Amino acid sequence: MNISHPSASRRSFVKRLSSGVAAFSVAANFPALAIGAENGSRKKLGIALVGLGNYSTKQLAPALVDAQDSYLAGIVTGTKSKEAEWSQKYGIKRTNIYNYENFDSIASNKDIDIVYIVLPNSMHAEYTIRAANAGKHVICEKPMALNVEEAQAMIEACKANNVLLSIGYRLHFDPNTREIMKVAKEKPYGNVHYIQSEASFIMGNNLKAWRLNRELAGGGAVMDMGIYCIQAARYATGEEPIAIRAQEYKTDWEKFKDVDETVTWQMEFPSGAYSNSTTSYNIRSNRLYISYRNGSAQLEPATKYNGIKGSIQDRLLEPQPINQQTRQMDGFARSIMEGVPSIVPGEEGLRDMKVIEALYRSLKNGGNRVLI
Repeated sequence: MNISHPSASRRSFVKRLSSGVAAFSVAANFPALAIGAENGSRKKLGIALVGLGNYSTKQLAPALVDAQDSYLAGIVTGTKSKEAEWSQKYGIKRTNIYNYENFDSIASNKDIDIVYIVLPNSMHAEYTIRAANAGKHVICEKPMALNVEEAQAMIEACKANNVLLSIGYRLHFDPNTREIMKVAKEKPYGNVHYIQSEASFIMGNNLKAWRLNRELAGGGAVMDMGIYCIQAARYATGEEPIAIRAQEYKTDWEKFKDVDETVTWQMEFPSGAYSNSTTSYNIRSNRLYISYRNGSAQLEPATKYNGIKGSIQDRLLEPQPINQQTRQMDGFARSIMEGVPSIVPGEEGLRDMKVIEALYRSLKNGGNRVLI
């Protein structure tokens, strides 16, 4: 990935970016767009993907081919060879292809309604704020930012520019995951009293991968995969955690010298529920288990792009033949057209960043209990 990273400190970086939007008033409601491409009698909103790495290439772009309310209108890339390749494959107009130097000129492009930030974590805040300043609605991949301060600046920039912000929590659009959320809300089996969540994979041996670079990633497995565990505990209980304890260990000190490899943590919730979670770059695990007062539920796998399955009591949750990314992007497009917030707004990402900051404080303090 040919991307230059700003050298300013995080604090000055956020202040510099957010200062440009401070003069705007925050609108009470987001207007529905009357833009987009016609598909018969159905309108579609144009999405520009910013960053053409593995996720954009293998998941997002193919998902947009079958989308009903959105389409791939543009790209932003620092790799010149990808311009012609993507233009030919997806029929993208030359005027809708940008790089990181001319990105801000996207403001005048009426084909592009939504900018989807698919960049290393350290660049999420910068490009979200720049997209908002350009008057574009924004989807930002998770984790939302490097820290709470950046996340708040991103939310304020979007509010100031009267655009919607959504975080790439695709699982909120998965039918079986939504069944877990429904049980949390309706409580047919009583309150949750325990959650076990695991989200891990074994990382390859490319030591130059940006996820192994703390400056770009902001952390390791916690930022990348652990956020799924935090999300799971939050939507399984329908509550926000109030305290956390965390422990870290490494089996490969050289490979993971700059970032966390394996972390476990426990969270407490207001109702008395508690969770135990594990994330790692050196373990294979993908599971969610929930114990209710009068029953249980589980998903395994719990976070993959497809094949999510499990059970709630004696009811099986069979894998659903849907594309999570298509549903996510179409869902956001409909939110814009209907003038309502995304079901996964910036505030949802901010809540996770608060938990992650508390988790890292606990690690720094020897695993002691930290309030969130």
